[in-house]
Amino acid sequence: MSFPTHRYRRLRLTDSLREMVRETTLSPSDFIAPLFVVPGSGVRQAVPSMPGVDRTSPELAGKDAKALFDLGVKSVILFGIPDAKDAVGTSSADPNGPVCLAVKAIKAESPKTVVITDVCLCEYTSHGHCGVLKGETVENDPTLKILAAEAVAHAKAGADIVAPSDMMDGRVAAIRQTLDREGFLNVAILAYSAKYASGFYGPFRDAAESTPSFGDRRAYQMDPANVREAIKEILSDVEEGADLVMVKPAMTYLDVVRAAKEATNIPVAAYNVSGEYAMVKAAAANGWIDGPRVTLEILTSIRRAGADLILTYHAKEASEWLG
Repeated sequence: MSFPTHRYRRLRLTDSLREMVRETTLSPSDFIAPLFVVPGSGVRQAVPSMPGVDRTSPELAGKDAKALFDLGVKSVILFGIPDAKDAVGTSSADPNGPVCLAVKAIKAESPKTVVITDVCLCEYTSHGHCGVLKGETVENDPTLKILAAEAVAHAKAGADIVAPSDMMDGRVAAIRQTLDREGFLNVAILAYSAKYASGFYGPFRDAAESTPSFGDRRAYQMDPANVREAIKEILSDVEEGADLVMVKPAMTYLDVVRAAKEATNIPVAAYNVSGEYAMVKAAAANGWIDGPRVTLEILTSIRRAGADLILTYHAKEASEWLG
């Protein structure tokens, strides 16, 4: 008998053999592309900390969504930067705000695109926190009614899915009940169920103008050291009516993605966040890594961990590389 008995390299010899036995697949339809929308018309502003990412006015968001759909990216998630901010995020539910207008523009340009809207107050409050303040404490229960109103405004504009990212307790139930009462029974909820108080969000806060004016978000976002708590959050959100759940960030929380996949039988999303994106871009720009190769390796690892969907700023370029 020849030695060794098992020669695993036999199935690694060619591209075709490797593809034939590949355990994890990666497709543009796995991606959800984040889009930042601002008021106005004809506006396209580069985000310096996120090369390749722009803030656009609603009608250009519609054109970008159509281009993404043509590449196979069939879902987008919208983040709005309003003209006016106040202490309670009133403009979050403005039917003429950038998110609602972008939903309509995308549906006009690309009707089959799945439009998801971020539901939170951090982009709309003058203090940058995700809820109503009492002193310097974010008040949970008074925030729920405002989040529900924001979700309804997005649903009226034509959103397919609303995605609460605030991490207030009970917000999924509050939003579900309000949507149903208003007649939006078919609008789904993607819950940011396990959203960690991470240091990887810096470039996003630059893009969305949502940096807190004081303190941080550790009192309502999750402790990065905890995974059992994440599963409790996920199961609670499912019980309250979430149709999909999310883990955020992705790269340094792949164990949480795996645990989420094993704990529930609904789709699991993972957010490949702005800091993760910016690090890859910076290293590639300096010639330290092969940018496309590393990007696809990262995205594959997120899928391998168990994510059904990946929110990623690499969506357009990754789809082009996948061909």
